[in-house]
Amino acid sequence: MTGFICIITETLPAGLLPQIASGLSISNSLAGQTVTAYALGSLLAAIPLTIATQSWRRRNVLLLAIAGFFIFNSITALSSHYWLTLMARFFAGVAAGLSWSLLAGYARRMVAIHQQGKAMAIAMVGTPIALSLGLPLGTWLGGVIGWRSAFAGISALTVVLVIWVLTSVPDYPGQSRHERLPLLHVLTTKGVRPVLSVVITWMLAHNILYTYIAPFLDLAGLASQTDVILLTFGLAALLAIAVTGRLVDRHLRTCVLASLAIFTLVSVVFMTSAQVPAVIYAGVAVWGFTFGGAATLLQTALADSAGEGADLALSINVVAWNGAIAAGGLVGGILLNNWGAQVFPPVLILLLIIAFLITWRAREQGFRAGARPGH
Repeated sequence: MTGFICIITETLPAGLLPQIASGLSISNSLAGQTVTAYALGSLLAAIPLTIATQSWRRRNVLLLAIAGFFIFNSITALSSHYWLTLMARFFAGVAAGLSWSLLAGYARRMVAIHQQGKAMAIAMVGTPIALSLGLPLGTWLGGVIGWRSAFAGISALTVVLVIWVLTSVPDYPGQSRHERLPLLHVLTTKGVRPVLSVVITWMLAHNILYTYIAPFLDLAGLASQTDVILLTFGLAALLAIAVTGRLVDRHLRTCVLASLAIFTLVSVVFMTSAQVPAVIYAGVAVWGFTFGGAATLLQTALADSAGEGADLALSINVVAWNGAIAAGGLVGGILLNNWGAQVFPPVLILLLIIAFLITWRAREQGFRAGARPGH
């Protein structure tokens, strides 16, 4: 549910851009900066806040992050000033950066070692639910009851979540001073850098296409069906979560290699048949399936590699992931403006081959062969 709130808070302005622009008397491009401000908050805050709260009890940190969503989504719902709204969005992103660096490690601590991958899959299921169901529903509700009411609804959801956490979620101590590892030590731990490299290359490839999916679909005359195609993507990603939960603890390396290889093949098909609607629909479904388990697979590999530095490594992952989102928008925009959407697939193929080769070489550290340690 925390992951769901993170994603829906991040993406909802994209679905309600005209309404927000009208409500604040600004242009659509200025309204779009509310998404940028959120991503920037996550990017800048994840590592410093994770370090600052390492000694805190874990449930207190989780509640702090959730309280941040309540406060700043409420301000967004009430604000009539653009700069106040932008500031609220930035600090909502800060709450998200802290949440993402905490969730994976928290879920892993709740279960035995041999169940950690499955626990991660369950904890991460809020992301595809938010993308496939939450965003369309939130966009529709925002159109019916107003964009401010949509953000107020998210705030109400956080109140329910706070009560749920207080009554149901176990608490764990933070790390004592002698247990804490320096950031550089975590970053140079064997296996951490290969996993982060795959995060950057894989997510960059994904976000180039996902951010500019509408212009790409226009090659097949499907731009008007973008919402249906994104729903197809999201439902396939949901299915992948279930499959990943069953396989991650025993076949993590195989799953990553297979996901990258299949996404590469889909990109090859997109390169040769981008004008065929049936191919696009099928390709998007397969692409969604390869992406659905990515967060679980990559964060499990990263946490396994980092050991006691898992929380700090996962905060670096937040920076890498959000950096790839931002870079995807920038690189995709340059490609689109200069060569058109048809150039996306060859660029994706290059990035995915690099990610595949890094994974293949990291057999001993990062993406280990066989079952996870302790399984």
